[in-house]
Amino acid sequence: MKKTIQTLLLLVFCSMSGLVAQNDDPVLFTVAGHPVHVSEFNYIYTKTNGKEADFSKKSLEEYLDLYVRFKLKVQRAKELQLDTIPSLRKELDGYRRQLADSYLIDKEVTEKLTQEAYERAKQDVEISHILVIVGENAAPEDTLEAYNKALAIRKRVEKGEDFGEVAKALSDDKSAANNGGHIGFVNVLFPNGFYNLETAAYTLPIGELSEPVRTNSGYHILKVHSRRPARGELEAAHILIRSEKHPGDGGKSLIDSLYQQLQSGTSFEALAKEYSEDGRTASKGGYIGFFGINRFQAAFEDAAFALKENDAYSNPIQTQVGWHIIKRISRRTIQPYAIEKSRLQTQIKRDARHEQARLAMIARIKEEAGLKENQAVLKALVDTLPETFLTFKWKAPQEKSSKILFQLGEDFKVSLGDFTDYLGSASRQRIRMGRGTAVADAVDQLYQEFIDMSCMKYEEEQLEKKYPEFKMLMREYEEGILLFEATKMEVWDKASQDTAGLKVFHERVKDNFRWDERAVAVTYNVIPEAAEQVETIRAFAKGHSSDEVLAKFNSEEKAIVTAENRTVEKKKNDLFFQMPWKAGEVSEVKQTSRSRGVYFTKIEDILPARNKTLDEARGYIIAEYQDHLETQWVKSLKSKYKVEIKQKEFNKLIKE
Repeated sequence: MKKTIQTLLLLVFCSMSGLVAQNDDPVLFTVAGHPVHVSEFNYIYTKTNGKEADFSKKSLEEYLDLYVRFKLKVQRAKELQLDTIPSLRKELDGYRRQLADSYLIDKEVTEKLTQEAYERAKQDVEISHILVIVGENAAPEDTLEAYNKALAIRKRVEKGEDFGEVAKALSDDKSAANNGGHIGFVNVLFPNGFYNLETAAYTLPIGELSEPVRTNSGYHILKVHSRRPARGELEAAHILIRSEKHPGDGGKSLIDSLYQQLQSGTSFEALAKEYSEDGRTASKGGYIGFFGINRFQAAFEDAAFALKENDAYSNPIQTQVGWHIIKRISRRTIQPYAIEKSRLQTQIKRDARHEQARLAMIARIKEEAGLKENQAVLKALVDTLPETFLTFKWKAPQEKSSKILFQLGEDFKVSLGDFTDYLGSASRQRIRMGRGTAVADAVDQLYQEFIDMSCMKYEEEQLEKKYPEFKMLMREYEEGILLFEATKMEVWDKASQDTAGLKVFHERVKDNFRWDERAVAVTYNVIPEAAEQVETIRAFAKGHSSDEVLAKFNSEEKAIVTAENRTVEKKKNDLFFQMPWKAGEVSEVKQTSRSRGVYFTKIEDILPARNKTLDEARGYIIAEYQDHLETQWVKSLKSKYKVEIKQKEFNKLIKE
């Protein structure tokens, strides 16, 4: 019974996605006229049984009986009005808020961004850009000036000027002077604050110019040169011969010599340790580790990623640093979404794009709900606020105004009193803004935050309407709480508190709980320093009690022997004593496993087999009594509430 309840409660937290609409969802059974649909049973059966969900007639019948019992108990809980208990409602409301927050943000924001990033990660994008720097919080006139400058640059390239030459002349990216704005191949995620540029890179047609793209750095004119399947990451080692150290041929003859030695079978690691002039990797056999695209020079990366097999090595290749021979150790490509998801989500939640997407979601909620604001009510409030509003002295009016401040949808109306209560609770924000912020500006900022918060609350209330799986999940959780409370009331509490009933039940089942024949024994432990006296102690113990043994051999200054009393059933003799089963028997001397001490055991008495008393078997008796009460409870519920199985629908579930 306990296992069943725990299983059903666990189901509460499982996603209910994939359920069909109830209009196309037949009823499988009813309890007191309340329907349970095929989709609900099918999902829970599959989730609970996992790989064992074979949809055989026997398996389905067993689980149907279990689920009918569950619904019977929930029906009883509702009849007892347990769903109206304040503490349970509070628990359910708390869970709903937690689930709604997770559902809205994770489903509407994080999940979409993660899937988007995963799809983008499948491609590397080769880009160039021209940057016009403008601060993230620049004045509007400075921002406009930067935007117009970016537009002017774009027009020059459109008219035929070479992108690279324009970048060298006008880009605020200092590296453009050398590379003409060419960044090379990149992959997600772009640096924090560059999500808009990333989006442009993955959506702009190849060869076209973007409109000015705003990032934390300023405005970018972007050009996409090409896209290719993502290279992923390569684990590699290399041997480097620096050209500057070999004035004659720049190290070409030496690298060729090393290449010949490799082809003759010489160890790559040994040659790297002896000859490589990369001080960071030579001692490690040239080991670089994993690297992705755009970390090293293009010639190096192209040669490394061109290696098709592990342990293969390249021909000597030249970079600006010198000559290299590269060895591929392993390659790591993009993994299935289920594996990459966690890593991407962690990065996304730290990225500004997450907040951008959240704000976009709120904007969508405002539009769909038809946000209606009463600016006159807000302005009247601002006009009446004193200078103390931005200090701890200001308190929200005790009498709440019922004037409507704004409205979402048909029924979600927010009063001025709701807003002033929020202002009162936002004392920390008000005090922080008190340093140089006008009251009107502070109210406007808090008002926008309050609208955003209200939009989220409004959307939470629509979840059941918009997402059937959310409604199902909440129903399952509520029923799980009711099941727990009803079972606690009808079974667990009765079993532990019904003293008279427990005694009667014990009389009925007492023969099921028996002691085997038992030995009352005492084990004498002798400390290592007195081990030579153990035989003397053992001989004395044969004819004396443990109290007499301790009194004779221990002194106030030092105890050399201790006695441990134990009662053991006969079937466990081999485990504990390993000695003849007879009163007065004394075992051989043995050494303790954890020290140099020694010990022996004496059987003082043999107790005959008998039934356990209620106190001796209380835990087991209570557990069995719970099962008995649960069985009787279900029996009474079946007689109280009519259960009707739709056999035709049940038969459709069976897979031969």
